[in-house]
Amino acid sequence: MRVALTIAGSDSSGGAGIQADLKTFQALGVFGMSAVTAVTVQNTQKVFAIQEVRPEIVHDQITCLFDDLPIHAVKIGMVASVALIEAIARALRSVGTLPPVILDPVMVSKSGYALLQPDARTALVRHLFPLARVVTPNLPEAEALLGRTISDISAMKDAAREIASLGGGNVVVKGGHLGDQDATDVLFDGTAFKLLDSRRIDTVNTHGTGCTFSSAIAAHMARGVPFFDAVARAKTYITGAIAHALPLGRGCGPTHHFYDLYRRAGMEIG
Repeated sequence: MRVALTIAGSDSSGGAGIQADLKTFQALGVFGMSAVTAVTVQNTQKVFAIQEVRPEIVHDQITCLFDDLPIHAVKIGMVASVALIEAIARALRSVGTLPPVILDPVMVSKSGYALLQPDARTALVRHLFPLARVVTPNLPEAEALLGRTISDISAMKDAAREIASLGGGNVVVKGGHLGDQDATDVLFDGTAFKLLDSRRIDTVNTHGTGCTFSSAIAAHMARGVPFFDAVARAKTYITGAIAHALPLGRGCGPTHHFYDLYRRAGMEIG
């Protein structure tokens, strides 16, 4: 069985972070493992607090797993501090030949809570971008990385090219924040662009969409699917998960990671 590792924070509400990643891996036929970078206090309404895991513990979570069995893809999510970023980079550099690394540069929660310390942005680019096969910023994250506003598809292409030059290899700039009728993502493999469109779904229940999308890319790449195809399949998966999102809690509910399994089993999806 193919194996994927998520390096990310824990979400007590179960909709994002390692919980979303592990559900996605399982839904897409990949065995998931985790290295926890932080424990968050959050629900569907907001993030209340974050407690980081000690960097040496994060480092050792990663290396002990690589020492034990083959890992076919790595997804990196929330890493809030310079010390954590440096520890993760040391761990990944120590394992020899890396499988595809998918980096989701998480910076701010949906409720506005800062998930990346101000001095950590430079460290993220310096230490983790060179290790990444794919980087998946949304528009606010791309704008923060580049220091400018991105307002249309042309600007998204320019951003993807520039982010790739930072060491990110393949880049997916997610266009869900543009506000157009369709949600258009810009993919760049260092040479060619591809646009992926999907219908915009009218729902507030989108907690964990970025985590789910990037971990779906990781799951497909763990199974040997090339970049463009892996992202296209992940886009189909996250669109379905949002379409069947669960109206749980008083805020933004989670997506439904197992909607397709429920459908095939004849179970009620909602």
